[in-house]
Amino acid sequence: MPDIQPRLKVFLVDDSALIRARVAAMLAAPPMSIVGVATTPQGAIDGIRATRPDVVVLDAKLDGGSGLDVLAALHGVSPEVRFIVFSNSAGDAYRQRYLAAGASRYLDKNAEFDQLAQAVATAGHAAVH
Repeated sequence: MPDIQPRLKVFLVDDSALIRARVAAMLAAPPMSIVGVATTPQGAIDGIRATRPDVVVLDAKLDGGSGLDVLAALHGVSPEVRFIVFSNSAGDAYRQRYLAAGASRYLDKNAEFDQLAQAVATAGHAAVH
């Protein structure tokens, strides 16, 4: 009998349609599936609550707020969800603030784009085990 691994459910939160499309294309192959997208903090909070993903790919700067708004609303009530912050705001102050708020990883879109799929897979593995 083949070893079938569960699909990792991934939710994308980014206000750039181009980035969402690139990330979705990168992560849409098995064992991952995109279960939702959002561009605003409230859209993300509502969508994450509705879809219950394993991993959220979260931008730091969003329409009408920030990724910190999403982390503050969900990290304590949904500790099983892993957050990978994926942002152009790559300074140490941003990185430390998001990691302290509960993010599993913080990746720079410019320098670490190619590391996103592995970071999501690693975080997703931790979420489902």
